[in-house]
Amino acid sequence: MGFYSRYVFPQLLDWAMADPALGRLRRELLAGVWGEVLEIGFGTGLNLAYYPESVTKITTVEPNRGMNRLAKRRIQSSSKIVDIQNIGGEALPMPNQSFDSVVSTWTLCSIVHLDRALAEIYRVLRPGGGLFFLEHGLSDEPEVQVWQDRLTPIQKLLGDGCHLNRPIAKYLGTHFEKLEINNFYLEGVPKISGYMYRGLATKVG
Repeated sequence: MGFYSRYVFPQLLDWAMADPALGRLRRELLAGVWGEVLEIGFGTGLNLAYYPESVTKITTVEPNRGMNRLAKRRIQSSSKIVDIQNIGGEALPMPNQSFDSVVSTWTLCSIVHLDRALAEIYRVLRPGGGLFFLEHGLSDEPEVQVWQDRLTPIQKLLGDGCHLNRPIAKYLGTHFEKLEINNFYLEGVPKISGYMYRGLATKVG
């Protein structure tokens, strides 16, 4: 992990993702989270303030150790019990059917082997449990897609692996039997990075 990824990017990410408009989206998404929770891509812990009171323990996965300093500050001021594991999402050490809910916000865009990670998420979910997701990705407008494809190589460098052009619904649909998605453009954000996927992917079997 380079200097930029470990020391610069966490600060930039925390500043950009602490926007109140994004906070409202987090609150709406996490209101439905329940039971034993796994968060994929904990980052600097911005989701922590929005978990409902019924959630008392959260297991987190975050491969970038540079996020820990900012995340630990938020953990210390929270009543939640948080278990941070500095690993990637592609090979989870948890047993099958360990969690009722999995949460991922603006992380699926950056996981190198996304299919592997989604297969792992499905494995550790209990039947009836769901992946609560909030993500940006491939637009439904062809003219926007062209620019997303062109600019993704630059975005991957600046955004620590972030893709502008991932077809999130296609990936999720490959792994989950039931999928509820709301697509929209985030106000005040360029279309190339503001096309949102918000919803719930449920493990039926």
